[in-house]
Amino acid sequence: MPEMPEVQGLVEFLRERVTGLEITRASVANIAALKTYDPPIDSLKGATITGAARHGKFIDLTTSGPHLVFHLAKAGWLRFYDQLPTTLIRPGKTPIALRVALSDGSGFDLTEAGTKKSLAVYVVRLPQDVPGIARLGPDPLDPGFARETFAGLLAGRRTQIKGVLRDQTIIAGVGNAYSDEILHAARMSPYALASNLTDADVDRLFAALTATLAEAVAAASGKPPADLKDAKRRGMQVHGRRGEACPVCGDTVRSVFFADNSLEYCPTCQTGGKILADRRLSRLLK
Repeated sequence: MPEMPEVQGLVEFLRERVTGLEITRASVANIAALKTYDPPIDSLKGATITGAARHGKFIDLTTSGPHLVFHLAKAGWLRFYDQLPTTLIRPGKTPIALRVALSDGSGFDLTEAGTKKSLAVYVVRLPQDVPGIARLGPDPLDPGFARETFAGLLAGRRTQIKGVLRDQTIIAGVGNAYSDEILHAARMSPYALASNLTDADVDRLFAALTATLAEAVAAASGKPPADLKDAKRRGMQVHGRRGEACPVCGDTVRSVFFADNSLEYCPTCQTGGKILADRRLSRLLK
C-alpha cells in the first residue's frame, strides 16, 4: 500500500513533470473508482494543472478548474508515460481505473491490482469536499506537529498503539508498513495501549515517528514512480521481512496474521522476547 513517503514522492514527481500542462482527456475505465459526479469528470478537459499536493495518503492535482484527487488504496499505483499509449481501454478488461492525457503527449494511468477494488477518484471544487480528507488528523511531518501535540492525541486512548498510528483520523499518512517500522525503531510492542505509555515511551515513539517518516520521504524524493516501490522495500527493517534477521539485534523477524494483512516485529527489540500469537487465535502465546 502506498503510504506517506511514496505518495509524497509521487506528488513531487507530478508537481515537477505536469505543472503547466493542460488535461486533454480524463477517461474512467472503472466507473466504481469515481466517487463524485459534480463537478463531472469532463470538467477536467481543458483545465491547466497548477500544482500537486498531498493530504495524508491522498494526492491532489490542482487545476485551473476543479481538483483531481485520488487515493491509491491497498493495491493502486500511478503509471506515468512520456508518450501516452494510444491503445483503447476496455472497461472491465484492464487494471486501469483512470487514464489522464496531457497536452504534451504524456499522461498517466491509475492502476489497481487484484480483485478487491478500493482505488478512489474524486473531482471536487475543494480538497475538503473529499470526506476522507475532511476527517484527516494532523500530518506528523507538519512543522507544527510537536511532541505535545502527539502526546495529546494518545492521551486516554485505550487502543493498541499499532491501530492508533494507522488511524487516519488521528494521524494522517501512516499505514501498515510504516507503523511497523516506527514501532520497531521505538522498540515498542504493537499491542501496547496508547493510554499506558509513559512520558519516556511517548518521547521515544515521537522521535521514531518523525525520524522514520522524514528518512523515508527523503529516500523517495526525486525518484520516478517506477522506482518508488523498490526504494520502499529496500528501506524496511522489519516490514515484509518475516523470517529474516533483525538488523538491530539479529533475532528472527516474526509476523502476526490478520484476516487481510499482517504486521511484522522483532521479539527481542519490541516484546521482551515474547512471540505474539496469530491474531486469528486471539491470544498471546505463553
